[in-house]
Amino acid sequence: MQDKPLKIIADENLALTDYFFADLADIEYRAGRGIQASDVHHANALLVRSVTKVTPALLEGSAVEFVGSATIGTDHIDLTGLAVANIEVSHAPGCNAQAVAEYVVTAILTLQPEKIHAGRDFCLGIVGLGNVGSRLAMLAQRLGWRVIGTDPNVQLPDVENLNFAQVLAQSDAISIHVPLTRTGIHATYHLFNADTFAQMKPDCFLINSARGEVVSEQALLDDIAKTRRLVVLDVFEHEPVISQNLLDHLALATPHIAGYSLEGKARGTQMIYQAFCQHFNLDAPKQFESQLADMPELFNSDQPLQTQLLALLPQLYDIRADDQALRAGLNTEGMVDATHFDYLRKTYPLRREWAAYGDQVL
Repeated sequence: MQDKPLKIIADENLALTDYFFADLADIEYRAGRGIQASDVHHANALLVRSVTKVTPALLEGSAVEFVGSATIGTDHIDLTGLAVANIEVSHAPGCNAQAVAEYVVTAILTLQPEKIHAGRDFCLGIVGLGNVGSRLAMLAQRLGWRVIGTDPNVQLPDVENLNFAQVLAQSDAISIHVPLTRTGIHATYHLFNADTFAQMKPDCFLINSARGEVVSEQALLDDIAKTRRLVVLDVFEHEPVISQNLLDHLALATPHIAGYSLEGKARGTQMIYQAFCQHFNLDAPKQFESQLADMPELFNSDQPLQTQLLALLPQLYDIRADDQALRAGLNTEGMVDATHFDYLRKTYPLRREWAAYGDQVL
């Protein structure tokens, strides 16, 4: 280790930061959305989430040589610019995949509980078959649903791999799990637009827990006005700015917390801890599991998931409570207050993944 302690600037909402890093470096915490160049000037490392835009300008003149983002995506980081500046970037792909998959299934069954017994008569379309999409596919198949998916870069052996248009046309529900990209033949910015919605069944409901700008908000509002489509949003095109008009048209809305399980957040911090230690040539013996409390056994391993899940959902995750908490932030101008949105995320009571209660996750 260096003669002088390393210095870290960290988003205050990261999980288990002290456990993983306190004996390795001096840590200063900041609100992620407000991190500025003056904050990082003397830091050796910056640890963030998706709300911090990390650019060469933010780090220019600083001692930062490592950026760790406890997130599955990197669209908030100028990867090219940081590479030119010889700054290592690490993130946490797949860290909260199980949490997001459980969120999606919870949303579906909260709105349409009868689907638990629909079997292959219910078709779930997954757009994006990476870490999250593939995890969701496995969970949906455990419920006996037909699962179709589309991804230009991934083919899953146990999923019907179709093109985008086929998924749009055949799905009874569509869940989005793509990164936000603005260029190239497979750009995802406004992937869901007026043309896309026109290709979907009117009663196909939509869940977006990926990135807000993948869905055109205006096209979505126009479509809901025509079809009365059920829509669940955890992310928003103009986040954290959310209008009452949009909320009034949504079946469920949550404050970007689909992946906010204790396991998911802890796993994300552990992944950047391991990369941090490798970068600075330090040992990395710690595991997040040692920090998690034991939970009661709720699942019966002798029964299939679909025979017990509905009864357990109220104990596992009350998604309507998150919806109500977000709507409670509407101000007199008909907008969700941005500070309220960030407060909900900062103070979110991290839920536990189903495996903590005895579910036999594949």
